[in-house]
Amino acid sequence: MSPWDIIYNFFPYIGGLISGALSSVLPGWAVYVIMALIGIIGILGFAITGNLAMVWAERRIIGRMQVRLGPNRVGPFGLLQPIADAIKVLTKEDIVPRKADKLLHFLGPTAFLIPAVLAWAVVPFADGTILTDLNIGILYMLAVSSLSLIGLFLAGWGSNNKYSLLGSMRTIAQVVSYEIPMVLSILGVVAIVGSLSMVDIVKAQNIPFIVLQPLGFIVYLIAATAELNRSPFDTLEAESEIVAGYFTEYSGMKFAIFYIAEYFNLLLVASIVTTLFLGGWRGPFLPPYIWFVIKIFLLFFFFMWLRGTLPRFRIDQLMALAWKFLLPLALLNIFLTGLGILAWQALGF
Repeated sequence: MSPWDIIYNFFPYIGGLISGALSSVLPGWAVYVIMALIGIIGILGFAITGNLAMVWAERRIIGRMQVRLGPNRVGPFGLLQPIADAIKVLTKEDIVPRKADKLLHFLGPTAFLIPAVLAWAVVPFADGTILTDLNIGILYMLAVSSLSLIGLFLAGWGSNNKYSLLGSMRTIAQVVSYEIPMVLSILGVVAIVGSLSMVDIVKAQNIPFIVLQPLGFIVYLIAATAELNRSPFDTLEAESEIVAGYFTEYSGMKFAIFYIAEYFNLLLVASIVTTLFLGGWRGPFLPPYIWFVIKIFLLFFFFMWLRGTLPRFRIDQLMALAWKFLLPLALLNIFLTGLGILAWQALGF
């Protein structure tokens, strides 16, 4: 194998070497478990590193958009600021309201973070670089990621605070409303590919599906932005209206877990958009995992651009956008995709 082949298929190559070495001394089930643990650690390492990079980049880039510097004191160009913030959060006191349900108050951030981590199991970073290639990968991802809603509701209910409860009720209304057009926008991609596997979807994109499914791409991107609680859809938190929403009563590491999970979800959505509409890891010249990361961070820049320039919707505008605009567009996209597939088959392809 040439050096370029090793670089191009770096992770499968390293995985093969480790698996081969372990197979010579351990039984098959032990090799399977160890390789799975290595994969999990690798994915968590990528997510955590990406999280730190996105926090720094967002603060710096939005600072430039608002004609200020952003963090620039801790480390060169402020690169160590996320680490300093993490240390500060770890040393803060964990305060729990006296009349709060302590179990639910604890489970809220935990139940919010776990689905954000589990969904990464089916994200393909490159050909052969995926934790598990489920034949229902996109369905698994949608099902698992929607469970984070439970964590937000537990946080609002367990805090015994009317502002937190109001924030969690807004969460349920918004997330459920935008979940419907978001799921429907994916059906066009699934119909074209004929598979729910994330790997099959990438391999089918000789032409990126953003070209074949521009309407589905727009609907998914808007709905996913609302699901992420990003501007201009950040009414779930809306600190100028309802204090800080569902995590009003959270401090210290519990608050940090919500913060981390939001960026995990942001990185996950960028990965899903890349996989479904932008050709995933595919691209010329560069190794596939490099292309995957480039596309993710271009999408992240787009999310930052929205946050730095657009004002927040009112709650009535936000709900009307989901039900009166995005849902009809998603249904129209399914209809047009079906017509396109029938016409393509009628031409003999």
